[in-house]
Amino acid sequence: MSETRETGAAADPTRRSVLNALIGGSFTGLLGIFVYPILRFIVPPPTEGEEASSVAAAKTSELPAGKGKLFRFGSLTALVFRTQSGELRAVSAVCTHLQCLVQYRPDLELIWCACHNGRFDLTGKNVAGPPPRPLQQFAVHVRGDDVVVSRAHG
Repeated sequence: MSETRETGAAADPTRRSVLNALIGGSFTGLLGIFVYPILRFIVPPPTEGEEASSVAAAKTSELPAGKGKLFRFGSLTALVFRTQSGELRAVSAVCTHLQCLVQYRPDLELIWCACHNGRFDLTGKNVAGPPPRPLQQFAVHVRGDDVVVSRAHG
């Protein structure tokens, strides 16, 4: 009988250590399930071309008077448009209120955010609605058939 106890006593710590390892692994996995999404939210993903200083936004044929086009400017979304008078302009396409995308409205002669009826003049200055700040402006140049947008200096 004493042999059975010794064998049983020797087997119990092994079972206990296996169960402890399984329970510990389960808690570690559960913790990872909760922590991973939080870390993905807090740490921004790497962006490509964030330091872009100029980009070919469109072809001149894509922008007749009264038309606009969204394009990527590094990590930003921007808007280039040709006014009714033929002038080319470019601004950030992200509304300064809740980061919705804005659009050029030639019928109203302004830049409009559909989210909360925010309105900007053609230079990007906020003129109506909830946007607290103007849109970032960019310089526009025509090189051959390309409409090139670059960071405005000054």
